Amino acid sequence: MSGPNGDPNISADDGIIDDEDEFNDEEYGAINSMLDQINSCLDDMEERNDALNGKLHELLESNRQARREFRGQLHDTEDQQEQPPHPPPPTEDVKSRDSHTED
Repeated sequence: MSGPNGDPNISADDGIIDDEDEFNDEEYGAINSMLDQINSCLDDMEERNDALNGKLHELLESNRQARREFRGQLHDTEDQQEQPPHPPPPTEDVKSRDSHTED
């Protein structure tokens, strides 16, 4: 039969679990020191993660703003293209040609 984590049911009678294991103060100190180092590393990773998360949010907002501006420029360009173009002013050649045909 297995335990709550799927581990096999091991009893103390099997000789695997020995409750007589005792750690001295030096061993506890070493374990405590290792746990402190792990905790320090995890704190550092959390700070870096928070900093990266903040930078990503800034980048996301910057990209959103750039897209808004681009859409606005694109919309303005489309509006200008939809307006009929102004006729070009008459050139000298057209005026002189028209005056020759009137004669």
